[in-house]
Amino acid sequence: MNNLLYTFEVNTTDDIMKGLAQKLQKRRLEKGLSRNALSELSRVPVPTITKFETQYAISLASFVSLAKALGYVDELNLLLSEPRYSTMAELDQINKNLHRKRGTRNG
Repeated sequence: MNNLLYTFEVNTTDDIMKGLAQKLQKRRLEKGLSRNALSELSRVPVPTITKFETQYAISLASFVSLAKALGYVDELNLLLSEPRYSTMAELDQINKNLHRKRGTRNG
């Protein structure tokens, strides 16, 4: 048993991609869809779906097409929809930059 008050989980990009691939595959199987059927619905080629489910690599456009075909448009639209901050200084910076069209070289 872990008696620590805090646990720090560091998710690598590969960990996140693997998790997304596994979740997408699970949602596909829950709906009883073969890779061929999902390919027809999403217009993403079967080899691309296979590569994602086994090697966790896919373009953003293909991922969005697959998620859309499985009915997850609302969840995609929620991604990054709200600012995240952990200090009041970060919140102040976010509020200061609300209407910015471009970033800066610093930070």
